[in-house]
Amino acid sequence: MEKCTDKAIMSSSTITVPKRKFGWTGVEVPVVGQGTWMIEGNTAPVASRRHAVEALRLGLDLGLTHIDTAEMYGNGRVEEIVAEAVAGRREQVFLVSKVLPSNASYEGTIAACRRSLKRLRTEWLDLYLLHWPSGYYPIKETMRAMEKLADDGLIRFIGVSNFDVAQLEEAQQALSKYRIACNQVPYNLSDRQVELDLLPYCADRHIAVVGYSPFGHGYYFPSPGSRQGQLLADIGRRHGRTPRQVVLNYLIRHPETFTIPKARRPEHVIENSRGAGWSLTEKDIAAIDRAFPL
Repeated sequence: MEKCTDKAIMSSSTITVPKRKFGWTGVEVPVVGQGTWMIEGNTAPVASRRHAVEALRLGLDLGLTHIDTAEMYGNGRVEEIVAEAVAGRREQVFLVSKVLPSNASYEGTIAACRRSLKRLRTEWLDLYLLHWPSGYYPIKETMRAMEKLADDGLIRFIGVSNFDVAQLEEAQQALSKYRIACNQVPYNLSDRQVELDLLPYCADRHIAVVGYSPFGHGYYFPSPGSRQGQLLADIGRRHGRTPRQVVLNYLIRHPETFTIPKARRPEHVIENSRGAGWSLTEKDIAAIDRAFPL
């Protein structure tokens, strides 16, 4: 993410990140949240941890209260970072974590959730996801454990990640008394495949779609000199926004979608927070559709 220098864009005094209902749950969740994959960094561990905590706390101050993490991230270290960031503010946060497929047996799912709760220093998760589908354990076994966790009040809602429509249907059929609340999937301008069938399917059933890697891990974000990059810049100038803010706004244009960009630096957190609270025009959306076809 390029450095953001515009004073109006950097100012956080008037930022309010809007919320919308998280699928059928009725819970109001910010449309832009905070992802934490690799937020711990890989150099100067103490400094990296401090910067990550500071970034997450700033995000909370700006209304980015949907925080997504996973037991896989940093082998649990990221959950500990999140715990430090939300200390004293847990009630404000919509907190999400994930179980690895290799841990997703009935007993393994319950044990993994309890480990995550301990690292996160909380008594419950708002949402718990199976990180991706696999053949390690039958989905019925994992979902039975999810229902047990919900019955015991350790999680509020059950979800999945990286599931296609058929896998999502199988997961829902494996549940006896709860509904899938969320499917977390990659969603960015270079990967809009969810719009073909998954997003319509989830919209019909009021399942929230949370898009991760909204900037394509940075590798696939259009360069400023490219035709696509110039388009995003032009649209951004008309709205007083940066290209990345334009992208975030585009990705949350559907009423079922949320996005969880990652940020390690304060200016990037602020930039992300201003990706919402305003609207692209129909002309803007049509131009982006043409420039980044399915």
